[in-house]
Amino acid sequence: MSTRFTYSRWDGTQKGFEVDAESILESITDDLLYHGDVNSALRRMMQEGMQDRNGDRIAGMREMMEKIRDRREELLSNSDLGGVYSEIAEALNGIIDEERHQLDKNVADAEASGDERRTDTAKQSAAEHHMELEMMPPDLASRVKSLQQYDFQSSDAAQRFEELMDKLREQLMQQYVDQISGDMQNMTAEDMQRTKDMMAALNDMLDKREQGKDPGFLEFMEEFGDFFPENPQSLDELLEIMAGRMAAMQAMMNSMTPEQRAQMQQLSEQLLEDMDLRWQADRLSERLQKLVPGAGWERKYQFSGDQPMGMGEATKTMQELGELDQLENFMRNATSPGALAEADLDRVRELLGDDVAQSLERLAQLTKMLEDAGLINRSEGKLELTPKGLRKIGANALRDLFGKLAKDKIGQHQMHENGGGHERRYETKPYEYGDPFSLDLQQTLRNAIRRQGGGTPVHLEAEDFQIERMEHVTTSSTVVMIDLSMSMPMRDNFLPAKKVAMALYSLISSQYPRDYLGLVGFSETGRILTPAQLPAVSWDFVYGTNMQHGFLLARKLLAKQHGTKQIIMITDGEPTAHITQSGDVYFNYPPVRETVEATLSEVMKCTREGIVINTFMLDADGGLRSFIERLTQINKGRAFFTTPETLGDYVLVDFIEHKRRLSRAR
Repeated sequence: MSTRFTYSRWDGTQKGFEVDAESILESITDDLLYHGDVNSALRRMMQEGMQDRNGDRIAGMREMMEKIRDRREELLSNSDLGGVYSEIAEALNGIIDEERHQLDKNVADAEASGDERRTDTAKQSAAEHHMELEMMPPDLASRVKSLQQYDFQSSDAAQRFEELMDKLREQLMQQYVDQISGDMQNMTAEDMQRTKDMMAALNDMLDKREQGKDPGFLEFMEEFGDFFPENPQSLDELLEIMAGRMAAMQAMMNSMTPEQRAQMQQLSEQLLEDMDLRWQADRLSERLQKLVPGAGWERKYQFSGDQPMGMGEATKTMQELGELDQLENFMRNATSPGALAEADLDRVRELLGDDVAQSLERLAQLTKMLEDAGLINRSEGKLELTPKGLRKIGANALRDLFGKLAKDKIGQHQMHENGGGHERRYETKPYEYGDPFSLDLQQTLRNAIRRQGGGTPVHLEAEDFQIERMEHVTTSSTVVMIDLSMSMPMRDNFLPAKKVAMALYSLISSQYPRDYLGLVGFSETGRILTPAQLPAVSWDFVYGTNMQHGFLLARKLLAKQHGTKQIIMITDGEPTAHITQSGDVYFNYPPVRETVEATLSEVMKCTREGIVINTFMLDADGGLRSFIERLTQINKGRAFFTTPETLGDYVLVDFIEHKRRLSRAR
């Protein structure tokens, strides 16, 4: 069955050029070159977001979390909810007053006994307990938590506090049942019984799992699945849902005002008559807090609005606030774009809108798109550039730098002269006297047949001869020396230097494949780099600019090559280190005579071997200028005083002009 396509004129409204792997890699090129890590570059893109090829914004994590904070602030600033019953606050104060009274009574009884040791012990204990009561936080939820850990001296105060805790637990159960069963005022006796049966069955499942038995999750869902529209697929998912609901109810308890709690007092008292329901809920709550400790049991909110909410609306608001908190925490802890695939996009869409959900979905696909395109792969759990990705990074750097140049400054590596050389052009020409006799037999025979007609034998004449065109090929060998000392990133010079190296790699490998490019990084010492290592290379956290060792390594690389030879050195500092005769590294700032002489000695060796050194200086001070002047006097190379913004222009133009001069010299 053939595929049919329908075409229409582009009117500017159609979509189709959105995000692809190459645009993703292009967006992270600078970040990747600066930090040298695919994983961290993708994480930063995930945080910052990007634009697709249509110009549409793909929001990053920071923007999404800002929307979460805005939505949370909207809910809190518009609504009136508060903390807990005013009578509970009063009861807490009464309990504390009772405890203080008992502490004072203990001291008075000890003094009346005449026992000094008992008196001192009572005073010390009373002082410690008074201080602990004094330091308790003012908000009710925190004060309740502190009193739960407090060692009461008054049995009456302890009893009153336990009674108050029962009352708070009853409120939690009330809200929890309301969350599961809908509006309590409309609940029938059958609904209440079924709610109790569901909680009992859930506790029974937990008992079976603790005993190593099959909890019977599927059977539970067949009977009580209508309680859970989220459609959990396992007991663990079910427990997380229940914990989220109960934690939202706990947050409501932590946040309500006494007046709003009082409105629910009558309904609460009606529900609390059913002790079996309360026992099941308390048992389930205790177990869930142990099984799912990170559900946000201590969460609370400070509402500042003037729009009172009914219990049903308040329940939904608390649930939304809890889900916003969970989503924010999920985004904050996501370590890679792939981790975002775990988000519930439907719920994100309900909470924050279509744009955020779409951005989240597209961010989650970044890593997979790059892997599917063959630009990155995963090695030992870490993302790395593939050879194809390396070439693309180089091409991006080259295009970025070339985009800054006037078009008339740069031409292709082409020659118009025809003649002997090393490279076939896969074109032919009539033979002329003096041409190399590289006969193109197929075209020659075709000319003869066209001239004499068909038949054999075919008679050849001089005018039939067609030869292969050849172009002059000039080869050169280049080593790029990149300064990796700490001053480069400190002065914002590192990224431009590394981008130039990547651009040269791309230029040479694509336009001048017969040319050689070597790479040497130098700081305290020099080291040879491969193009595959270049994206990941970073500056060294050591002191020293060892040009001498860098020149030595570059000279060894070029000794194996043919054609013209040059070193392109990019640096922002004068030589401050060298390798001694014993093989040790010597460092000193400011530079000493021994380091300068050792470096210039390597320059002389390069000069004797026909290696030209062209230096591109960034932020050159007087000391660096003076040294480079001596270097160019010895080597007869050239020196360029550049800035991070113009470095690429200078290097690329000079390299191509160098190639042109070689071509003209042939």
